[in-house]
Order: sequence, then structure tokens, then C-alpha cells
Amino acid sequence: MAGTQEPRRTDTGSRIIKAASDVVYRALVDPAAVASWRPPMGMRGEVLAFDAREGGTFRMAFIYEDDGGHGKTTDNADVFGGRFAELVPGRRVVELVEFESDDPAFAGTMRIVTALEPVGGTTRVTVSCENVPPGISEDDHQKGIASSLANLAAFIEA
Repeated sequence: MAGTQEPRRTDTGSRIIKAASDVVYRALVDPAAVASWRPPMGMRGEVLAFDAREGGTFRMAFIYEDDGGHGKTTDNADVFGGRFAELVPGRRVVELVEFESDDPAFAGTMRIVTALEPVGGTTRVTVSCENVPPGISEDDHQKGIASSLANLAAFIEA
């Protein structure tokens, strides 16, 4: 049909973290913590702005540690910003994210829902990325989500 757009996909990952959900939640809303755990393997994070309240905005850069030249914004960086749509302490963080890129394959707003489910003395963390831009390959995104969750676990459980 003319003028219709293909539905965008949703990528999801989950991990048990050995900590209470309120501890995990704090790591999701603290800018220094987010800069430490969120960038996937092979990248480092820089927080450019971070106002962790509903309606508050954020802006971050993930910088590639190698010289491969594969960034969405510049040759070596992915810059993105957005806002916190929902913050439920100990339970849920919803972010609306947009990449800064001239490439239309990375355009649009991706909704990231991080759900925290207490399981005994641990927490199941489930990240669901909805409306993923088509320029992000599903395989790379799944690996990135898994890497960020592993980093979160290492950050909290250390």
C-alpha cells in the first residue's frame, strides 16, 4: 500500500541480577552509573545531560574504542537523546530515545522499557526496545542489550 510504513520490530533481553530491585533501579537513574554500565562492549559512555525525573531529558554519547568508523552520529560515536516517560522506583523505567544521525535508517523514536521483577533476593531485569530503527541490525542489537545487561550485573554485583 502506498504511504504505509513497515512495522518496526521490538528487541528484548533479560538477566537475573543478584540485588534487590531498588538497588538496580538506582543504577538506572544515576548518570555516573549509567555511563559506566550502559555502553555495550567495545564502547565507552559520556553523559552530556541527565535529568532523571518523569519528563526529564537526557543526552549521551557512546564512543567506539576502536577506529572502525561505524558510528551513527560521527565516525566513532553514537549520540542520542530523549526523555524519561515513566519512572516507577524499584519497578520500571521507560525512556523515549532518538539517535542524532543524518541517516534516515536511524530516524524515529525508540521506546526502551526496563522492567524490574523481584525474584527472591534477586531481580529479573528485562529490557524491551520498541520501534527499533531499521538501521540497527537485530543481531547487533541483541548482542548490545546482552552486553549492557552483563555490564549492569557486574556494576551492581561487584
